[in-house]
Amino acid sequence: MNTEHLIKLARLIRYYILTMTTQAGSGHPTSSLSAVELMTALLFGGVFRYNPDDPAFPNNDRLIFSKGHASPLFYALWGAAGCLSENELMTYRHFGSALEGHPTDAFRYTEAATGSLGQGLSIGMGMALNAKYLDRLPYRTYVLLGDSEMAEGSQWEAMELATHYQLGNLVGILDVNRLGQRGETMAGHDLAVYEQRVGAFGWETICIEGHSFEEILEAYQKAAGISGRPVMIIARTIKGKGVASLEGKNGWHGRALDKEACDQALKELEPIDKSVRGQIAKPENLRPEKRAVGPSGPVQYERGKSVATRLAYGTALNRISARFPELVSLDGEVCNSTRADLFRDAHPERFFEMFIAEQNMVGAALGLAKRGKIPFVSTFAAFLTRAFDQIRMSQYSSPNMKYVGSHAGVSIGEDGPSQMALEDLAMMRTILDGVVLYPSDAVSTEKLVEAAAEHQGIVYIRTTREGTPVLYGPDEVFRIGGCKVLRSSSQDCATVIGAGVTLHEALKAYEQLKKEGLFIRVIDLYSIKPLDEQTLHQAEKETDAVITVEDHYAEGGLGEAVLGVLTRTEVPVIQLAVRKRPKSGKPAELLDYEEISGAAIVKTVHTLMTARERRA
Repeated sequence: MNTEHLIKLARLIRYYILTMTTQAGSGHPTSSLSAVELMTALLFGGVFRYNPDDPAFPNNDRLIFSKGHASPLFYALWGAAGCLSENELMTYRHFGSALEGHPTDAFRYTEAATGSLGQGLSIGMGMALNAKYLDRLPYRTYVLLGDSEMAEGSQWEAMELATHYQLGNLVGILDVNRLGQRGETMAGHDLAVYEQRVGAFGWETICIEGHSFEEILEAYQKAAGISGRPVMIIARTIKGKGVASLEGKNGWHGRALDKEACDQALKELEPIDKSVRGQIAKPENLRPEKRAVGPSGPVQYERGKSVATRLAYGTALNRISARFPELVSLDGEVCNSTRADLFRDAHPERFFEMFIAEQNMVGAALGLAKRGKIPFVSTFAAFLTRAFDQIRMSQYSSPNMKYVGSHAGVSIGEDGPSQMALEDLAMMRTILDGVVLYPSDAVSTEKLVEAAAEHQGIVYIRTTREGTPVLYGPDEVFRIGGCKVLRSSSQDCATVIGAGVTLHEALKAYEQLKKEGLFIRVIDLYSIKPLDEQTLHQAEKETDAVITVEDHYAEGGLGEAVLGVLTRTEVPVIQLAVRKRPKSGKPAELLDYEEISGAAIVKTVHTLMTARERRA
């Protein structure tokens, strides 16, 4: 490669970085300037193989900016490739522009949304897993990392798993520019510290001068020749490189130059050839083998038999595996509890053990999803909370992902509060356009797992540890956004809405109240988001009270979802939820203690009826 041509491209890219951030009045020019040579050499030095006319082409190499605040560099690269005009670059950070402050999938060349630091390496790992184990293609995944984000534990989760899976097709490019947002990073410019730490995780390390095209190109060629383990190129760079007044200066993070300072900086870059363009090498015309699609098997459960919904989840994955050949399972070292082990044993080539590293598990699943797979990510629901940043960031990549949380609520019993997910419904209900499902028996679980696989987007399924009686027959239909009215009459004095364990408690309450001559309507609200608003409004009109019962904290759960629909109701809406600090005990003891048991429902109905009689 002619390094003179690369130098001209680097000048043009720096010109774009400075002018677009000055035009926007914001952005991170100095963080972008430090990695110009690293990225210019990668895209235009003959190593990176990509078809810009077809970003989805299966054998394209992949580039992820984990340091998403360097988005001016990211967009400028595509400008230098001739894929963006200068006028388009000047829309950076403007309302309605695809060139957002941090990359999202609004921009067609973004592999996955980044900007919350410490996530890009996990996403890249997922793409590398796909290349090696699923699509079996030779494409490589490159991840640009900032030195500040190496303080994030998720980076090291990704590194140990990438070594475990021997991902020689994954290359990290660490931009060691020494300065973070408020000052020097922990290791500063000491490349030996990074080399020692990264090497200790089993990665091949290559230390270079990050502004030398000769060293950079040599490093990329060396990385391309390494197989069997991932590579980290550790580059010493200068923040603000190319502008004397900015080079290595603290206090310029996230600050754009004003017009006068920008004009002065551009003079330092001269001569700038605006006509120069970079060529990206084309990939081989390779595609994965087309996978055969088969039918789903039948749902077979004996009505009344006790089956844990977590067991039905694992059974369902196997049952629908032929219908969805792109379905893969990732689990956080609890597959014998989530029962994803059933899928692992039947389809080991489509199962990835992520160990106790939930943040990396979610990031890797996003990488797989962006390469066309349908990942089902499972662990104890309580442990998904530690990966919520990755979960909420995933929505900005428009992925087709499914999260499954087991062992939810106080009903798990003796393990105590550390294992009890009591916040997960609230957490997952916040995901824009996300779906939240909470099946109550084995049949509804199987049907909802299949509905989740059919649905394009993010779905959360909550499963239960203890066995619950099978309520439904194999032909019952469960649609996203629906519910089931299990008990109903013209004499219903109240509507009781439950899901999961509490639905069975509501049915117990129904039987007890029926003996007393009182009737309640019982609704299985298996789809918590979206809700069946029509059925809820009908119940509100036809009964004198609404009682929601949930094995979850009151804030943000099933009850508040119902209240969000019944905003103008004139009947009382009572929320029975977990309101006391949970403790170890038998499931039945804990349901009574938290007043979400059948007995608590009966007591609540009695209280409502007494109040109604007094008013009469």
